[in-house]
Amino acid sequence: MRYYEKRQLIPEPPRTEAGYRVFSLEDVDRIKFIKRSQELGFTLNEIKKLISITDNETQFDSEEVFQFATQKINEIEAQIKDLEKIKVVLQDLSAQCAGTGSSQCGCPIIKSLTGGDNNG
Repeated sequence: MRYYEKRQLIPEPPRTEAGYRVFSLEDVDRIKFIKRSQELGFTLNEIKKLISITDNETQFDSEEVFQFATQKINEIEAQIKDLEKIKVVLQDLSAQCAGTGSSQCGCPIIKSLTGGDNNG
């Protein structure tokens, strides 16, 4: 919570005389919004932008949010492609590895990681 305050994602809440922070229902909703946005892959900087877009409901621009989401989808698709490439390389290396014997036999996975094999 303090981290979100520091990043200016939520306002600093009032405190009781004992020093406890008191969060409003609006603060709780904002925190839920932040957590759900993180689950969808948005960074805290992106979430801050989303919050700034949605904070002023009279000037809420759904087209801007749509573009924001579309951009995130494109980023995720690029990450998936990269992960698929990594998966193929690891599958190829694993297929070459017997998984038994000593490291002196020249493990293809370790060779690849140390640059001794140009499969990846």
